Amino acid sequence: MIRMCHSSCSTILARAIRLVGFLAAIVLFFIGSTGALSQFSGPATSSISSYNQSFPITTDPAILYPGERDVVLTVGDLVQIRLFSDPEYTSSVRINNDGTVLLPLIGIIHLEGLSVTKAEQLIAEKLSAAGMYHDPQVTLQITEGPNAVVTIVGEAHAVVPVVGSRRLFDVLSTGGGLPPTASHVITIDRPGVADPIVVDLGTDPMHSQLGNIPVYPGDTIVVSRIGVVYILGAFGSSTGTIPLNAYTPLTLTEATALSGGIKFEGNFSDLRIIRTVGDHRTVAVYNIKKVLDGKVPDPILEPNDIVYLPRVPLKQFINSGGLGTLLGVVSLAITVAVLQ
Repeated sequence: MIRMCHSSCSTILARAIRLVGFLAAIVLFFIGSTGALSQFSGPATSSISSYNQSFPITTDPAILYPGERDVVLTVGDLVQIRLFSDPEYTSSVRINNDGTVLLPLIGIIHLEGLSVTKAEQLIAEKLSAAGMYHDPQVTLQITEGPNAVVTIVGEAHAVVPVVGSRRLFDVLSTGGGLPPTASHVITIDRPGVADPIVVDLGTDPMHSQLGNIPVYPGDTIVVSRIGVVYILGAFGSSTGTIPLNAYTPLTLTEATALSGGIKFEGNFSDLRIIRTVGDHRTVAVYNIKKVLDGKVPDPILEPNDIVYLPRVPLKQFINSGGLGTLLGVVSLAITVAVLQ
């Protein structure tokens, strides 16, 4: 009788072991198939070498502070002309489509394409040649003109009148200021300058004067977007994008907090920060637990970084209730085998 019981129990145990092995094989197959989906296949290739390139900050004082620039007159400019020796001689005229103006005591004179200084000299010569004044001192001022503006494009949009020159902060303020999504590194396209002028406005008010350079008519200020960080994988309540702030850097710990923390199924030792520079993509691997515990430095994220925390398939399987289901099936199988 004891032998029969021992034999029956051994048979039941063998059946249970075979059933557990079969179910374990199914679980391993499931884990292997889901794990393959989470593998990183590497960056895509690109044939465009100039993609996503940035220019260095401009530091040449001759470009940032070119001094007084003699504005060139153009069609449509409204100019006001005065004589130092004769306050009654004043004329406000607009340059015609043919580039000429009609002035008292002189008649028709061509001003288009001349600098302000050259135009003053020409008017003085005409007045002297007419015998009206001896060595007249002429002043010419542009009061309105289609080209006497600075254009702001990008995250901010405005057309700001500028006669002579104005400071960059003044122009940006007149144009409505910078929105929160605007980068503090801006680009100025200036006629006659080969490369764009790149200015860092900074975030420290004590050094703000370094970025407050003069701008001139015809300049185009390009305000770029500061960018976002993309969050993917085993994060908590929020995955998607996190907008960056121009005033403070965003670290990995802060991004984790904004994304609701890390989930149980995350592979904590395999957090990846994927960064694209030009047409090259780099992947830096961190242990997120060590970063959060302060054991390793907290990396600063850059615009368009992708923060990806892969999931461990077995932990995901357990967290989704799969382990409880498996144990229940095994328990049921053992019970059935015992009843048989």
